[in-house]
Parts: sequence; structure tokens; C-alpha cells
Amino acid sequence: MSSAPASALPLAALPLSRHATDRDHAARSRPALFDELWGEPSTRVLALWKGRALLTPASVAAATPAADGWSAPDAGPAALDLLPVERVTSALIRVYLGRTLVATETEPAGTAVVLEVLTDAAAQELEPDEARWGNLRTVATALSDRDAGLFTEALAMANWHATHTHCPRCGTPTVVEQAGWVRRCLEDGSEVFPRTDPAVIVTVLDADDRLLLGSNAMWENSRYSLLAGFVEPGESFEAAVAREMLEEAGIRVVDARYKGSQPWPFPASVMVGMTARLADDQEASALDPDGEEILDLRWFSREQLWEAREQIILPGRSSIARALIEDWYGGPLDEPPAP
Repeated sequence: MSSAPASALPLAALPLSRHATDRDHAARSRPALFDELWGEPSTRVLALWKGRALLTPASVAAATPAADGWSAPDAGPAALDLLPVERVTSALIRVYLGRTLVATETEPAGTAVVLEVLTDAAAQELEPDEARWGNLRTVATALSDRDAGLFTEALAMANWHATHTHCPRCGTPTVVEQAGWVRRCLEDGSEVFPRTDPAVIVTVLDADDRLLLGSNAMWENSRYSLLAGFVEPGESFEAAVAREMLEEAGIRVVDARYKGSQPWPFPASVMVGMTARLADDQEASALDPDGEEILDLRWFSREQLWEAREQIILPGRSSIARALIEDWYGGPLDEPPAP
């Protein structure tokens, strides 16, 4: 028995996969690039502090977390407050993010954007109101394509720099080069480039088209999501799906298919959305959570998921897990399933 090929998730359903910026990689090698950019009056700074970006004053409502802490309530759009270079007086790290591809009311298309990671003192000097500093998980769905892409890129690069201050070979401090996209060892001259860790996240269905959800040991007991896990070295996405489902749920799955991907810079992942179905010789009742990472596993029909909406917490709107579940569900999770 073979299932039909899985259709890809629409880009609009993957908030952190959206972008409207040319990363302009060719410019990174110019030694005087930041001097050049500082000479352009239109250059803007994306200020980042403790993983949070400065938002416009009108974005504060959208930046307020919902009760589940994952996504903003319906409070209107949000926007990054991109600043003239003279507004930011000092930074820990500086990274050239590229040039915008769309115009806004405040920035023309082609605007150069530079990430500056701030110290506590610099952030307090720039904007002491913490409500203006937005979390990506909370505001992602309220941001435009341009701002969602810039914030995701900036956070990923800031997290990479924070963990690569020293050479992985000899422990010597590294220096930042190539407009923030390379770190070089001062001892042996070796270069370290940004990396992303791939992880699979899987919509597993049984013969009755029920969806498998699990509760992670790190979450509150009422939170459920799709099963996921990192891809190991020398492993394909499809092999990772089979291994992770066996390890975490004690079941064999088949027909692993790709659905879409989304960067997840918490701290440095790309989530690869997959679908799979329970193997024909496996009983749906044979679920066996590993007891360490996964504490509970449940099959849900669409009607059962709707009926359980007040008892369980599902993934936030910024996650690919939400998009995958809604793709199976047939629409938004805050509406009853179609008859």
C-alpha cells in the first residue's frame, strides 16, 4: 500500500520561512564594507538584546504574549524599529544582513540592514521600556515578510556568534570577519562558518487518519505536539523519521515524505516537516513512550482534537508544528473541523 505524494506546505503557513531581503553575500568580503554602509544615510540597524529585537511603539500590543506564551493575540501588525546608524552607540557583534527587496513607509527597497547585538547598558540607553523588545516566537506571525526574515536571520547569527567565540580545534579566541559571517582562529588561521542543525518533525497518521501527538518531559503535562528529533550524522531525513518514531514512540512508520521546512533559531535549527504513516503490521495501541523525553502519546481524530481544545495546549502559531497539524486538520485549530 502506497500513499499519494504529500503536498508542500504553503510558505504563508511558515512564518519564519518568509523573507524579503537579498543577503548580498558578495559584499561580505569587502574589508571596508561597514565604513561604506555607514556612509549611506539610508543604512539601518536592527538592534538585538537578549534575543529580542526592538519593535516600533505601535507594536507593543502584538508583542504581548498570549496565555500560552507562544503567540501574540490578535492585536494587529508589528514591525521592527530599524534605526539610523547614529542611534546605536555600541555593540558586541555586528553582522551585515543584506538589502531589503521591498519598500515600506519608512525604508526604500535596497535599504542596507546591519544587526547589532547590544550590551545591557547599550540596550537600556537606547530603549529602557522592555515592552518594546519583542520575542520572535511571540511576534513572528504579526510581522511582515521582510521583518520576519530579518529577525530570524539576525537571531540565528547572534546565537551562532555567542557559541563560537573560541576555535573548536585549539580553543584560541576567534575574530569576526567577512561582515560577521566568518570567525577566524588567531592561532592557526582556520575559519569557522555558521551552521544549522537539521531536525525532523513528523505528522504520523494511523489507518484511521488519526494524528499522533506527544507530551514532552520538558513541558507542562497538558502541552502536546508532533514528535521531532535531530538528524544524526550520516543520516537522511527519511531515516531520521523512522529512527525517531521508534525511539520516542516505539512504533515503525513508513512512507516518510517531505512537506516543508522552517528555520528555528532557538538556538540554531531548521525544522524539516515530514509526514509518515503507521506501518501496516503495527497496532495503533502499541504506543510506547520512551519515558525520558516523551511521557505521553495519544492518537487524535479531528473531532477529538477539537473536543480536547480546552484540556490541551497545542503548538504556537509561529511553529511549523502548528502548520503541519492545521494542514492535517483542514483549517485553523480555533475553528471546528469541516464535516
